[in-house]
Amino acid sequence: MAYENGDWIIRGTSRDDKNRIKSPDELIEYVDRVGFLPLFKNEIEGFSLEEHTIADYWWTGIQQHDPWEWRGIVARSEKVAYGKLFGKKAGFISLSWLPYFVNYRRDGYDFDSLYDYGLARQRSKLIMDLFLNNSELYSFEIKEMAGFGKGGEKNFSGILTELQMQTYLVVKDFRYRRNKRGEEYGMSVAVYSTPESIWGYEKVTSAYNEEPEESKNRIIARVKDLYPNVTDKDIKKLIL
Repeated sequence: MAYENGDWIIRGTSRDDKNRIKSPDELIEYVDRVGFLPLFKNEIEGFSLEEHTIADYWWTGIQQHDPWEWRGIVARSEKVAYGKLFGKKAGFISLSWLPYFVNYRRDGYDFDSLYDYGLARQRSKLIMDLFLNNSELYSFEIKEMAGFGKGGEKNFSGILTELQMQTYLVVKDFRYRRNKRGEEYGMSVAVYSTPESIWGYEKVTSAYNEEPEESKNRIIARVKDLYPNVTDKDIKKLIL
């Protein structure tokens, strides 16, 4: 996605593209097949959902066709991990590849251990501590409960993105707020959870038995297998 002359431009594909992704189910199948996929166009040509969909379908609000709406559908399915997982931007990771991203991105540390060794910010701990007693939280709940906002802790968005990049948090759903009458209003809001809460500790950390560097090399090799002409610089910027 590019910003040109005051407008966001989607670089989609043609309707007759045999590799076009046409539905949330096809997106899940595609991610399962390739392993992981950023949401928007990036440095690696062809490596995004954007480039496999029709540009005119974005932001129409029609769930069947709109890739923007698919994010919530796919996240709710719990068949694929979703969040800001690629260069601090959104994307999808299959459940078979998630443990390798977890092992590499966390460097083999659960969050408590990371913090105990002085490798995590206090502001990150304020957020992660909320998930000791909550399986899921809206973004605005996290912000309020962790003490961010006016007069409180700073850089809420940055810390939340960092925790997703480290794979300690993922987006579980997008839901609307409800008023006192139970009616939905406004725009949908991200709901966050820990991967362990969704898929279980054993599954999520199943690659802890190998060195993080080995997991990193697996990921790099997979990208090069899919895109042989990719540069190490582009991989580093997006994946690592």
